[in-house]
Amino acid sequence: MSVRPAWEVRENESATRWFEFRLAFADGARVDALALVTGRSVCVEEVRAQPALSLDDLAVLAAWIEEAIADVCGTGPGHGGGQGRRARPAWPHGEEGCRLVAQEYRAAQRHGTDPVLAVMGATGHGRRTSLRLIRRARDAGLLPPRRARR
Repeated sequence: MSVRPAWEVRENESATRWFEFRLAFADGARVDALALVTGRSVCVEEVRAQPALSLDDLAVLAAWIEEAIADVCGTGPGHGGGQGRRARPAWPHGEEGCRLVAQEYRAAQRHGTDPVLAVMGATGHGRRTSLRLIRRARDAGLLPPRRARR
């Protein structure tokens, strides 16, 4: 992920700043965004993605942008603790990856949150890929079948 200040407008003591974001993935996917920062609020003004993003992917993108702006602006907007975040976290393949997907899925169920969103957040992948990872964990016997077949 790269973050570049685009421009800034100052009025008295306050400033409004725009930042350009680019996320490039190894598989060729790319996301470009423009965000506006005023005081402690962030507004994403424009997003261009190839391939297109789902609404769930946009929510993950918003969290990345918020953390990146918090890093760039110091203690500025967001709830980040100053820790950087890569565009897509490293996720192990094979058996270890399936085991971690199952752990994330079960933890979300225990906390009453959406397990698919939890896997998406942990892996950095979109909904389709996360569902594929969950299916692999089910096939490996780490999660129960989705529903009883009739």
